[in-house]
Order: sequence, then structure tokens, then C-alpha cells
Amino acid sequence: MKTLRIVLSASLFAGVGHAVAQDDVSADRRLDPVTVSVTRIEQAVSDLPASVSVLDGARLDLAASYLGASDLTDLATGVEAAIANGTQVAFQIRGIGAVDHQALTPSAAAVYSDGVFLATNVQTGLMLYDLDRVEILKGPQGTLYGRNASSGAVNLISVRPSEDQTRYVRAGVGNFDRYDAAAAFGDTLNDVVSYRIAGNYVSRGPVLDNVSGPAAAGGETDQIGVRGGLLFDLDASDLFLSVHYEEDNGINTMPRNDSLSVGDFEISSEGEGIQGTDNAFYGASAEYTRELGDWTLFSLTAVEGYEQNYGFDFDGTPGPFDTQSLNANLAYDRDYVQVSEELRLTRNTGYGTALYGLALSADEFQQRYAIWCGVLDPQTLIGTCPYVGAPGRVGPTPASAGTAMTLVTDIEQSRETFALFTSHQFDLSEALQVMIGARLTDESIEGEGQGLHVFDDGVVGFNNRDGLGAAIGQNTINETRFSGNMALSYDLPVGMVYASLANGYKSGGFNGEVANNAAHYSDEGLFGAEEVTAWEAGFKSAPNPRYSYSLAAFYLDYNDPQARIFVSFDLPDGSQITSNSLSNLDEAESYGLEAEFSLKPTEALTLNGALTLNETEINQTSNIGGNAALFDGNPLPFAPDTSLTLGGSFAFDLTERISALASLHGKYRSEYFLDAEGLHARSQDGFATVQAALDFGFAGSGVTVSLWGRNLTDEDYAVSGYGFIGYNTFRSEPRTFGASLEYAF
Repeated sequence: MKTLRIVLSASLFAGVGHAVAQDDVSADRRLDPVTVSVTRIEQAVSDLPASVSVLDGARLDLAASYLGASDLTDLATGVEAAIANGTQVAFQIRGIGAVDHQALTPSAAAVYSDGVFLATNVQTGLMLYDLDRVEILKGPQGTLYGRNASSGAVNLISVRPSEDQTRYVRAGVGNFDRYDAAAAFGDTLNDVVSYRIAGNYVSRGPVLDNVSGPAAAGGETDQIGVRGGLLFDLDASDLFLSVHYEEDNGINTMPRNDSLSVGDFEISSEGEGIQGTDNAFYGASAEYTRELGDWTLFSLTAVEGYEQNYGFDFDGTPGPFDTQSLNANLAYDRDYVQVSEELRLTRNTGYGTALYGLALSADEFQQRYAIWCGVLDPQTLIGTCPYVGAPGRVGPTPASAGTAMTLVTDIEQSRETFALFTSHQFDLSEALQVMIGARLTDESIEGEGQGLHVFDDGVVGFNNRDGLGAAIGQNTINETRFSGNMALSYDLPVGMVYASLANGYKSGGFNGEVANNAAHYSDEGLFGAEEVTAWEAGFKSAPNPRYSYSLAAFYLDYNDPQARIFVSFDLPDGSQITSNSLSNLDEAESYGLEAEFSLKPTEALTLNGALTLNETEINQTSNIGGNAALFDGNPLPFAPDTSLTLGGSFAFDLTERISALASLHGKYRSEYFLDAEGLHARSQDGFATVQAALDFGFAGSGVTVSLWGRNLTDEDYAVSGYGFIGYNTFRSEPRTFGASLEYAF
């Protein structure tokens, strides 16, 4: 049946292409041309021998009032997001990507903001504003720019200063006591300098209903961001300087424990874990482009960082199994900074194009992670009751005769990366092109830390679970990897057919969770790199200027997927124990079909849609701790078999002076699992979400009044989960709606 469904879907898209191609096309019924910079060279998306989804125009405008990184997955198929700890967004593309709550875990999908790589999943959760477009590249990458990635890339591209840049002021209101404001202004000062300043502010009350305690446990939003850019148009060169700063001062929503009997969009928390967030994100970059004869030099120098303090009710209940002593709350205190430099040289050659690149980066990460029971004294780090996991970590010779109350884990990690990459396109004929790319990456990761417990008398001791030694140590990961890609494309009268092979990887690292003993810093306590080799074949066509579509088939060979599994640790007497830890499975595979189309049948109506059919399977033969029985044959997490989007916009006139634009977009996802264990209790049933907007424009005034709605189907679904005294999930937001007034000038 699934094969039949795939064939029918492909036939539907291809059949529509032949029907539309026979019609004449008037200028006012043409689709706007779609170009991308995913290759760092402006190209039509129909010319790229790869799967690329571009979100721009009406699709971004539809979500402009509430857009965050996680909302991007509602607008594309084959792309999902696990939102850990309420704010940390990790993208999964075609099922590839670790699902873990740690900020130390790199994302399988490389996320870039205006060309700057965002190295941790904490940075990807920030709000998005004043965007020009979003480009999603599916498949391993690393030979064209930036960092190596095993699943793909997400490029967030903001509006740049220019002579014809938009200027606007917008204010809005919505349910759940929502208030928001946004503005962007810029100008060209002379023939050389242009500037742009953009800002955004959102305030909102709790969106989930806490049935057992303070309403604030349902989450509060208080975010502000500002970005500024200066563009210098110099002789034979351009210089673009950019800075940004964002704050998040709300309250994280508390998770829901699966032992509770609560309704949709309800949680149950006594409120002792409620903590105000104090998160600040900052960055600056300098982008320089210069013509050097036949060559073009590109340089991007950047600094990114954040300071983060937040936490939540870890057990997701007033008291697990009605036992208050099982209560647990946690908090994170993080500091992070990264510095990067990227150089690229490109030129048109007699055979096609050539690119040579160098990427350097260094980052420093520090984190203190505390977990306690009851109400915490911030000075002594002692809760009002002992955390249930603390006494078991005091070891055979406790540092005090008192009761262990709180666990504290400190970790520092530094990462240095050096990479050389190159890509060449060979025009073998007017119709036939070959692209070959390669990347050599050298990476060094150093980590050190300690795991502590605090007694009720104030004494602090090192964790020593199972008597394996004090939980203090350090280790180093050094790795050199070669990756590459190759693509063959052929231009036909009706479109382009292509085939590609790509290889990419995502580096390993240190576990930032509770450090139980000295083994935490041993080689067994680390997680290794994962690697993906992807085959893809596809067809892209634009039969006429008002219709385009693409078809693709893919197969991904996924080696050493990062996941939480059972790991063996050596004991001093030569025996072994097993413990659950972030490590690596043996292998997995992901394969399927994708189709995407855009259509403008009339001047007023634009339609778009996409379908991804994706099968995934874990292949686990090693059986430490029962890993084979637990994981073998399971699907990868956050990889629905089917995801489908369909949307469009319709423009019409209400009067001679009032025009309107109605936009609608929906996405359906079939069932997916929240982790690699494949348990039905840890899965999310299939669901559909719908977004809509209705804009009214008043001729000659620059004024637009907008009505918008998000998750109009009011679906309550899990956005991530973790095991702790049962299973806890973070939940989606309910139906939200609002209105805004915008003045453009």
C-alpha cells in the first residue's frame, strides 16, 4: 500500500505539470523567481542538484507575528524539531539528528544566522524577526561553507540594508495577554553607506493551565531583540557590519508527567521549580567581499555568545506517585562564546566554477547544573527535602554523616576547529554538469568537570557512585575527518534531472548531565561522532513561469547515531557495570520520496505544497545492557512516515481603496517517536496544524491591519520528552490568535 501511495503521489505532481505547461502565461500570473544563497552564490533553486526548501514571501509573512525557530517546521516537510527544556531547538531532517536535552550536543542540522554558524542548540531557540527568507538544505553538507553537518543546513537570512529596503512599525495584541511590537528602519546615507535597524518585542502570559499550583508554571514570555547593520559599497568591494542582542526574561513552561490524569494543555506542578529566566544572546560580524581580478574573495569574521540562567520542575508533578520526597527541580547556569573566521575564494573558470575555503572556529562553554528537592536556598544550595538521587552518589566513604540533599555538576568544554574545503562545477556540455566537493576537518575538544553533592550540614563531597572514584576529571577528543560530495545534473527540455552522493558527520563530545563518578570523564563516558552517507536522485521542472515542481528519492546510511543507550564501564577489580548514557548506536537507515510544488493559476491565487514519505530503522546488533532488544528495528525519533504541507494565498479587493490578502497553511504529521526506544508510550499520534492570516491594506496610506491564527486545530502534542520517575513531555502551545496594525513607509 505504501508503494502505491508513493507512485500515486509522484504521478499527481507530474500530471499537474503537463497540464499547466500547455497554457499561455501572462506577466501578472507569474511566480516570483526563487533564488537561494545556500551555495553562497545566488542561484535559482531549480538549478541546484539538491533538495532545497525556501520559505519566503507570503509563507514567512503568514507567521511574522509569532515566528520562532520551531515554527519553521510547520512550513516544510521532512523537517522536524525537538524542543528540549522548553527552548532548545534541535532540527531533525529526514530523521537524522540526536534527540537530547544537553546544550553540549551539537545539532545534526547546521543552523546559520546571516552566514554565522550557531554551534549549540540553545542559540537556535531565539525568536526570529525581520527575515528576508529561510533556506533549508536537506542532506550532508560542508564543502561549500561553514561547518560540517550530517543532516543538512538551515539558513536564516535577515533583510539587509539597500536602496529599496522596507521600513515599518507594527504593534499587535493576542490571546493569553499577548502584546508585541516590531519595527525596522533604514536608509542610504550616500552612494557608499546604507544602514538598517530592526527590533522585536513579545510579552505573553501562561499558555498552559496549571491545575495544581501557580499559573506561571504554564510559561510566560518576555522577549526583546534588536539588530543593526551597516553596508559599505566600496570600489571593487563591499563591507557589511552587523550586531545583534536578544533577551529572554520569561518563565519556561513546566513539563507534563505521563502518570497524571490531566486534560489537553494542562500540567500539574506545585510551583517550587518555577524560576524566572535570565537569558541574553549577542553577536557581531564583519562580512567583506572583494574582486581580485578573476577571483572573488569572501571573508566572514564573527563573535557569538550567550549567558543563560533558567530551570523548571524536573519531575513534572506536585510529587511523583503522591510522594513529596520524590520531587525534583533543576536549574542551569551557562556561559558560552564562539569566535569564527571563514575565507572563500571563488572564480569562473574555463570549465565552470571553482571554490576554495578555510574555516576556523574556537568556542568556550561553561555550565553549572543543579538538581534538588523542594525550595532551594541559593546561598547554601540546599533544598527543603533531600533529592532522591543524591544519597546514592555519596560513595563508600561519605564526606559527612549528614543527608545528601542536592546534586551539582560543573563542566567546562573548549572546542577548536580547522577545516579546508573546496567545490568545483564542471560544465561538460551545455546540458551536463558535474559538481565535486571535498572537506578536511580537524577538531579538538577538551573537557573537564566535577560532580558534587551537598549535605544538609553544608559539607560538599564528590560524587562516587558504585565506588568508581571521585567524579572529577578531564579528557580530550582529537579527530580528523574527510568528507565530500558529488552531483551529476543534466538539463532536459522539460527540466533538470540529477543524482548526488554526499558524506557528512557531526562531532562527538562530553556528557553535560550529572557526573556520577570518575568514569564520567573516561573514554566510555564520552559520545562519538556520527556519520551519514546520502544518495539522492531527483527531477526539477518549471514548465512555465507560473508553475514549478520537484521530485526526489533519497537513501541515507546513518553510522553511529548519537542516542541514550546502555554503556559498559570497567570496575577497578576488572569487572564491568552498565549505565545509561549519551553514546552511539550501531547504525540506522532513512529512505523515502519527496515532492514539492508552487503554482500561480491566477493573478490573485498562489498555491504551494510538499509531501515527504520517510521510512527509518535502527540496526542494533551489539547487546550491552540489552541494547539490541531495546533498539533494533525501531524507527528514528522525530521521523514521521508521512508529512504533508499545503498552503496558499488569495488577494482580492474589498473596495477601490481596500485590498485584502488571505493566507492559509497546514501541515500533517503521522505518528512519530520521542526517543530511540520506540515505545508507544513515548510516541506522538499523528496530527495536523493550521496557520492562517487575513491582511487588509488601505491604498496610499501604508497601513495594514492583520488578523492571524496559529495551531487553529488546537492540537495538544509533545515537542520533546525525557525519562525521570515516569516519562515527561514538553507540550505544544494551544490555539493562539491575534491582530496587528502596521505602518510601512
